[in-house]
Amino acid sequence: MKVTILGCGGSAGVPMIGGDDGSGIWGCCDPSEPRNRRTRASIFLEMDNGENILIDTGPDLRHQLLSNGISAFRWLFFTHAHADHVAGLDDVRGINRVIKEPIKAFARRETLDDIRNKFGYVFQPWTPPSFFRAVVEANCLPDYGHFNMAGYRFTIFGQIHGKVSSAGLRCGRFAYSTDVVELSDQALEALAGVETWVVGCFQREPHVAHAWLERIVEWQAIIKPQRIILTHMGPDMDWQWMEKNLPSGIEAAWDGMKLSLPQAERDMEEI
Repeated sequence: MKVTILGCGGSAGVPMIGGDDGSGIWGCCDPSEPRNRRTRASIFLEMDNGENILIDTGPDLRHQLLSNGISAFRWLFFTHAHADHVAGLDDVRGINRVIKEPIKAFARRETLDDIRNKFGYVFQPWTPPSFFRAVVEANCLPDYGHFNMAGYRFTIFGQIHGKVSSAGLRCGRFAYSTDVVELSDQALEALAGVETWVVGCFQREPHVAHAWLERIVEWQAIIKPQRIILTHMGPDMDWQWMEKNLPSGIEAAWDGMKLSLPQAERDMEEI
């Protein structure tokens, strides 16, 4: 399985819109370091059976797909319905036109209901042969449990994201946990034995809705993954500072980062 970090920024990206001259607000991030330029958080999975899966459709989706040479996938997973994770949903129309079929979208019921309220037309049945709008087929998931997607066994688990919740995702020894500030015992159980964990870390100081560096270190001691890769980072997280100061086993993602992982477990019921 191959994982591409399409975007590793927070809800406003880095730089944020603004600045005295309109060139952006960089915070602690050095503008001369390319890896400090971050689009909204999303990843792309290339499975060993040839299937591809997109995780979230943020507002930078078109740019992310073009930048990484991605033109086809049949599967989509939503972590939650915040705008920085769904606002680019219309852009999957281009993928519909390439694959000539609807895209299968997976999410918890509350997430699908929220997305339907914003993009109801996307979930309307396809009227062949053309795609004048994006078309996805909803597949409702529980808050916790195993499910099949693209012929592989995945685990979904709930995460606390401030006053709301989000969904974490595990496949084999890889897991993805963006937009999380607290993990329940059930979530920690789902993460047990994970080797590579991509997890959100918005800033260095405590935050009400997102994990911060000290909390990541606490989770590292509990879960003990071989590799933690930080994502959903805000303007407090300068690349060079992280290179010098992150603890052993923890590293920062960058837009376009690629990971090669062991083959995931096929779902034998689907073979």
